Amino acid sequence: MISERAHIASNAVIGENVVIEDDVVVGEGCQIGHHVVIRQGSRIGDNVRIDDFSCIGKLPMKAANSATTSEKELPPATVEDGCMIGTHVVIYRGAALGKGCLAADQATVREDVTVGERTIIGRGVTVENFCHIGSFTKIESNAYITAYSRIGDRCFIAPCVVTSNDNFAGRTKERFSHFRGVTIENGGRVGAGSIILPGKTIGTDAFVAAGSVVTKDISPKMVAMGSPAREIRPVPEEQLLENQ
Repeated sequence: MISERAHIASNAVIGENVVIEDDVVVGEGCQIGHHVVIRQGSRIGDNVRIDDFSCIGKLPMKAANSATTSEKELPPATVEDGCMIGTHVVIYRGAALGKGCLAADQATVREDVTVGERTIIGRGVTVENFCHIGSFTKIESNAYITAYSRIGDRCFIAPCVVTSNDNFAGRTKERFSHFRGVTIENGGRVGAGSIILPGKTIGTDAFVAAGSVVTKDISPKMVAMGSPAREIRPVPEEQLLENQ
């Protein structure tokens, strides 16, 4: 079902059983796979590929006890020029992906999220709401980015990294005033399977080794490892962003 009120470029390729709702814009040269759903008002730039069974512009569901999902009016989802969206990807209404981004198969990007240009959101990654992710960053398979987090430019988040924002673990109403996501500053890198606790900052060009548990801030340009993670030495000069 394609709405008569949708604006679709004449050279866009549309698959079978696609749903495109009112006021959607699909740009030049787009390839829309089978069974894709593009919700009302979503903006798809030029030369965007959206694979089978993905949904763009999904409205969030608010549970009775949800702590972070609001009922406010959200702007349309935006997928800018040159993006690639894998199969079974969900991009919520109120999310914005910059030019040349990749959202791999089964990734989820929630509302009130901005993603900079040419960033990779890997397979099975979840980016919760109220997050900002910079440009040229890589978030690898099955990482979990908690709500209220900020990730800078040219960061690297390895597979199965877990971030958290609730020191109260869902108990007492006091927690609502203490939610704090994580911050990973420009060039920060986090190794596979690491855990970052609420409100912690990983400084510019810092490196957290695989399997670490970050319980306090990590200084810029330092290598940290262990549980709890401790700073052990500076990042080698040849690995710093300024030397790339």
